[in-house]
Amino acid sequence: MITNASSLTLSNLRQTFGLRLDSSDRFFDEWLNHAPTLTEAELQGLDRLTRNYTYLSQEEPPLEEIVMLVVVSPLLDLASFYQFPFLVKAEVSTNIEVADEAYAMAVQGRIDILVIQDSFWVLVIESKPAKLDVTAGIPQALTYLLSAPNIQPSCYGMVTNGREVLFLKCDRHQNAPQYTRSHTYRLLENTEERIQVLQGLKQIGAYIGDLTI
Repeated sequence: MITNASSLTLSNLRQTFGLRLDSSDRFFDEWLNHAPTLTEAELQGLDRLTRNYTYLSQEEPPLEEIVMLVVVSPLLDLASFYQFPFLVKAEVSTNIEVADEAYAMAVQGRIDILVIQDSFWVLVIESKPAKLDVTAGIPQALTYLLSAPNIQPSCYGMVTNGREVLFLKCDRHQNAPQYTRSHTYRLLENTEERIQVLQGLKQIGAYIGDLTI
């Protein structure tokens, strides 16, 4: 496991693991075609977490602990990841450093990690003084997916900064591991995309839940 996340780049992963982006994988284009319709209670839960985060971020961007409590934990609860057959554990937090041209400096932040069923990694990014884009967490997320102990060919990841969400899929049982990514979902600004985030979580839950039963 690579733990010094501040130095990770996609180039590092290409050199170390032979990882490549699979531009032909249509997984994230098609994965919501059969997504379940959300219940009224689930829709209300999404609205509530959005209101809570918006209120708490009025003064300054919330720290990752607040994002975990206000955004990530309610999302995972709505997607039933706190129930059988899933097991959730926390990984040791790691640091991140990304060059930010707008600030003409290296932006330092922290990533908190949750692992579900050794098949789904959830990464929460926090940074000061700038707001890191969720794409900054892609190399770190892929490192965990590539190093996952489970024997399943595919692992999944989610990266969020509280405002945006991005999903990853990594296929490891190939001559060279490959990954694909979703587009960036606007969790707070777009109701339709907020719904799609929860539907996507439910789909991932169905994939990895079936492997454990």
